[in-house]
Amino acid sequence: MKVQIIFYSMYGHIFRMAEAVAEGARSVAGAEVGLFRVPELVPDEVLEKSGAKAAQQAFAHVPVAKTEQLPEADAIIFGTPTRFGNMCAQMRNFLDQTGGLWMKGSLIGKVGSVFTSSATQHGGQESTILSTHITLLHQGMVLVGLPYSEKRQMGMDEILGGSPYGAATIAGGDGSRMPSPVEIEMAKFQGRHVAEIASALARGRAA
Repeated sequence: MKVQIIFYSMYGHIFRMAEAVAEGARSVAGAEVGLFRVPELVPDEVLEKSGAKAAQQAFAHVPVAKTEQLPEADAIIFGTPTRFGNMCAQMRNFLDQTGGLWMKGSLIGKVGSVFTSSATQHGGQESTILSTHITLLHQGMVLVGLPYSEKRQMGMDEILGGSPYGAATIAGGDGSRMPSPVEIEMAKFQGRHVAEIASALARGRAA
């Protein structure tokens, strides 16, 4: 049972969440988990000025995703930062290249899930995940979120990302806040939950 985690990260917040999602997925017996990043679109000189170029060195070793690899997966978990309440341009560009897969129905029945980050607590985490779901539904994927059995999302002791739609983190206006321990645990839960469902579906098909 194969799980692909496909993400875009500018400063490392989504990468850290992706690592946690992968850890959770790997805890499920029989799960083969791959971590991939989508291609960068921002010019190098802009990345240099913003400090993103240096931050991205931490995950430069992660292979770049190709759309043709998606049909190999039983589950695909997408990680995208929020850009004005929507997925980032890099993820949109990647998904816009999956028209050929849509024509063939290559992703129908595969499990799909989404996690995100935003600068502020109310910066569009939910709208980003929900609007990404639209694309996954067009591909015929089976959507999985973060159920309330993950009770950490109901915590009131601290400001947190996360909702029933998926795990999330808050980066802060200057990007200085990295995912908190609770947000990391929610990401692990989501990875494990998706992998468990994908495993059950794979067993059902094999029966």
